[in-house]
Amino acid sequence: MSFLSRLLGTAPDPRESVRPLWHRVIELARDSAYYTECGVADTIAGRFDMITAVLSAVMVRVEASDLRAESALLAELFVEDMDGQLREFGVNDVVVGKRIGKLMSVLGGRLGAYRSALNAGDLDKLTAAIQRNVTFAEGADEAASARAVAERVLKLFERLGRFSDAEMLKASAIW
Repeated sequence: MSFLSRLLGTAPDPRESVRPLWHRVIELARDSAYYTECGVADTIAGRFDMITAVLSAVMVRVEASDLRAESALLAELFVEDMDGQLREFGVNDVVVGKRIGKLMSVLGGRLGAYRSALNAGDLDKLTAAIQRNVTFAEGADEAASARAVAERVLKLFERLGRFSDAEMLKASAIW
């Protein structure tokens, strides 16, 4: 019955509880320091890479608490947002599904690559994963840039650990 309620619009969308957190993920990923100081390419690919890196840090933090279901809801919002972005770029309906599947696979792969490094606080392992998965600006020193990004993402993850679950969902206090 809950499926029909959601389908017919009579039940509230459970994703609304994590939407503020999703918006905060996007804001954090758009931090100009990633692009000006860390050498991430200020391109669609570079921005996507930073969204997946920040989202991974948030999801790993959320998974470590009582908010495990919210991690899946964040992934759904990621899909919804990427679907909208692809459509804005003029990708047709037939191709959107295939691309979304690939983007979910990319997110899953990166989440797997970042999770153990974040949980262990292993800057070297995170740096290696960032270097493999982030698009850097032309001419950037990729090793130094990857280290700078990894330092920022690890610091973000450490800060997230200090927030309560309620503060995480509210998201306005997360910086």
